[in-house]
Amino acid sequence: MQRCKWCNLKNELYVKYHDEEWGRLNLDDKYLFEMLILESFQAGLSWECVLNKRESFRQAFDNFNIDKIINYSDEKIQELLQNKGIIRNRLKINATINNSKIFKDIQKEYGTFSKYLETFTNNKVVYEIGKTTSNLSDNISKDLQKRGMKFVGSTIIYSFLQAIGVIYSHDEGCYLYCKN
Repeated sequence: MQRCKWCNLKNELYVKYHDEEWGRLNLDDKYLFEMLILESFQAGLSWECVLNKRESFRQAFDNFNIDKIINYSDEKIQELLQNKGIIRNRLKINATINNSKIFKDIQKEYGTFSKYLETFTNNKVVYEIGKTTSNLSDNISKDLQKRGMKFVGSTIIYSFLQAIGVIYSHDEGCYLYCKN
């Protein structure tokens, strides 16, 4: 069975992620929040690196409980900086706390983060391959940055949209390829 060329076939976790999660539309706010945090930690690194640490991230960040994360203390930040199971980058950890507050503000404004995304997508899935940014990721990125989020550049947002299935990008040779 052929998969997307980026999928490391020697990493069972990566293969499972490719086959069962990546590119499948999932607009549940808890999932969106988790993926936005994980994608922001990917900045400058590979997704495989982040994926391999995903369970440690879940444990370290209280199963991505937004209400806990927005109230993280300096002590909790120090604990995270010592956690060898995650990416220990102070700027990204601080951005996670900041971005969590803004995510929550967006939920209050739109009802859900998913509804916020719909204002950009019109409930449509985009089918495209071979890109790392688009007008859609540019627009969402600019708006999130205007609201004060960090580590949400267009490339990060594009990856986020691919992960959650808003942008469907399986390679043409992949068994999951779909043109629509």
